[in-house]
Amino acid sequence: MEKAILALEDGTVFEGRSFGAREIKSGEVVFNTSITGYQEIFTDPSYCGQIVVLTNPQIGNYGANDADSESSQPFIEGLVVRDFSPVTSNWRSEEAANEFLGKSGVPVISGIDTRALVRRLRSRGVMRGVLSGVGGDPQKLVEQARRIPSMAGLDLATQVSTAKPYEWTEGVTACSPSELVDEAQQMRHHVVAFDFGIKRNILRRLVQNGCRVTVVPALTSADDVLALKPDGVFLSNGPGDPEPLEFQAAQVRKLIGKAPLFGICLGHQVLGLALGAKTYKLKFGHRGGNHPVLNYRSNKVEITAQNHGFAVDPDSLPASDVELTHINLNDQTLEGFRHRNEPVFCVQYHPEAAPGPHDSRYLFDEFSQLIQDFQKQ
Repeated sequence: MEKAILALEDGTVFEGRSFGAREIKSGEVVFNTSITGYQEIFTDPSYCGQIVVLTNPQIGNYGANDADSESSQPFIEGLVVRDFSPVTSNWRSEEAANEFLGKSGVPVISGIDTRALVRRLRSRGVMRGVLSGVGGDPQKLVEQARRIPSMAGLDLATQVSTAKPYEWTEGVTACSPSELVDEAQQMRHHVVAFDFGIKRNILRRLVQNGCRVTVVPALTSADDVLALKPDGVFLSNGPGDPEPLEFQAAQVRKLIGKAPLFGICLGHQVLGLALGAKTYKLKFGHRGGNHPVLNYRSNKVEITAQNHGFAVDPDSLPASDVELTHINLNDQTLEGFRHRNEPVFCVQYHPEAAPGPHDSRYLFDEFSQLIQDFQKQ
């Protein structure tokens, strides 16, 4: 078994076993606390430029299959786990997880103390790192990690976005009878979805709620969106720092009042920027399927799936125009807001949660209702 090395910019080095690709990759080292859904994490475009540490100790045991991919390829730079299983045991598996990552050039390090690594990231914040699937000189890898450019100020959303518009018609294939949509409901509304790094299960959830979906590139202008005659506009999740997305925020600003807007994750941050707010980087981010969020409007707590490293500063939002609707109960960061006068709302987390808790799926129903109310005006 080949030796693998993870080297951090602070000089910390972890040595373990190599799986996946025999490559050397670099990026921002972050951690995710989800118990299941490793393939969805691998293929989430929001992880572009990041080496992901999974806190669940055993990864790879149920293999990989095409249906669980959130995009056409893995976007993580590398994977760090306690125990990586080369043995697959699941009737849905189509290939081993290490083969799935290996053919996409993603190195894996297994057999390290991920608890110690996560404690370091929590105390010192996310760090730049290098993951070598072929071993090497640890000190040289540390020096390489220190030379990695900062991800701050990079427009990663445009980098991972689709190159051209396309239609999406596939709904949720595995759903409960209560979620089935009859033919009368199918395709009631035309939703234009900005692809800042969109996940397939978000698109499936929109279709499940009776939407005909047109996905457009991140740099699509407001005029081009309106030319598609949308009933509603969706702003997707995506990777990186929101502040460089000045063009995208300007286009969203032009769309306010022209059509109902629903944003999640990076889309939430872009909406904040469009309304004049500021964003800031979190120390180690929110990544996992167990984050408690208080909904001020219902006074209920939702357990949510999250994946972001930045947040909107609530004090920078115009209080006369914006109502704060959700707050994170772990660190009191803003998790959602809506416009007081226009059909605009957003949340910081991922309400489609595939996999993850279903507490927040009602937000897709609220989007549909917002579209219907707007059409009656």
